[in-house]
Amino acid sequence: MSSLPYIEISNFETLSGGKYPKIHLQYQVFGKKLGDAPLIVVNHALTGNSQVTGENGWWNEAVGKGRPIDTEQYSVLVFDIPGNGYKNSFFIENPEEWIARDVARLFLLGLKALHIEQVFALVGNSVGGGIAWEMIALAPNLFSHLIAVATDWKSSDWIIANSLVQESILQNSANPLHDARLHAMLCYRSPQSFKMKFERSFNLEKLPLRNVETWLLHHGEKLEKRFTLSAYKLMNQLVKTIDIAEGRTSFESVMKDVQTEIHIIGTNSDLYFVPEENRQTYAVLQKMGKKSTYHEIDSIHGHDAFLIEYQQLDKILRTII
Repeated sequence: MSSLPYIEISNFETLSGGKYPKIHLQYQVFGKKLGDAPLIVVNHALTGNSQVTGENGWWNEAVGKGRPIDTEQYSVLVFDIPGNGYKNSFFIENPEEWIARDVARLFLLGLKALHIEQVFALVGNSVGGGIAWEMIALAPNLFSHLIAVATDWKSSDWIIANSLVQESILQNSANPLHDARLHAMLCYRSPQSFKMKFERSFNLEKLPLRNVETWLLHHGEKLEKRFTLSAYKLMNQLVKTIDIAEGRTSFESVMKDVQTEIHIIGTNSDLYFVPEENRQTYAVLQKMGKKSTYHEIDSIHGHDAFLIEYQQLDKILRTII
């Protein structure tokens, strides 16, 4: 049973036909009470959760008192992706039944249950950003702003390929969470970031290992302690199934009806959701005459720069909201 507030979603069916008689959609609200201030919805990333700020908050630098997403000015709502394992025992046995659009549908049902008719901004990071893209496609008039951080409206061939490697590790390794995390960290950083951080140095306490090796092993061990295998399999499935044009004519045909102002934030060294894709999306939106902006974090740290380059992100977010 969840220790956080939740919305009970009954008789939910995924687009592939998976049937769930009851899903508890867990959530947290930070800042102003719902209905008392403009609402910002934040979608968490792959190993994130609804604890976006406060004690153990994963995005305290962006969300909180005096932060760009200011809890003294806004209501901030964060849903947990069902099955992420955070503070509840619910897990999804068949992750292959799910795609990112299913989670978007669930989140929209949650907003409806909370009687929310207008959202000032929808913010999504990484896979949470892909789900956010799916949400604006399904509800083209609900959100005034989309802030898509380190993400894309589709899973590229590169994302799908890396997800296949992750899936293979999760299915075949004797230490699946640990080993999958080792590989994933290479997707989230960059060679330049590693060079600056480690400089081929040895860990004098754990010779003959080098610091880059013990750092990776630490991240594998850390994730093992706080995540579950079923949650990782689900999130890996979601990140490879983002595509707002799936089953529709094209990206342009979807965006034609969307009234949301789009703000894309990429990173010039991101090897996961690469900046070239974001720049192309922005060019299409501009050609369509859509209200949109593109911002790029200048960093050597790759995909995780949105969690590292807080000063740059702070400045960008403040220009948007």
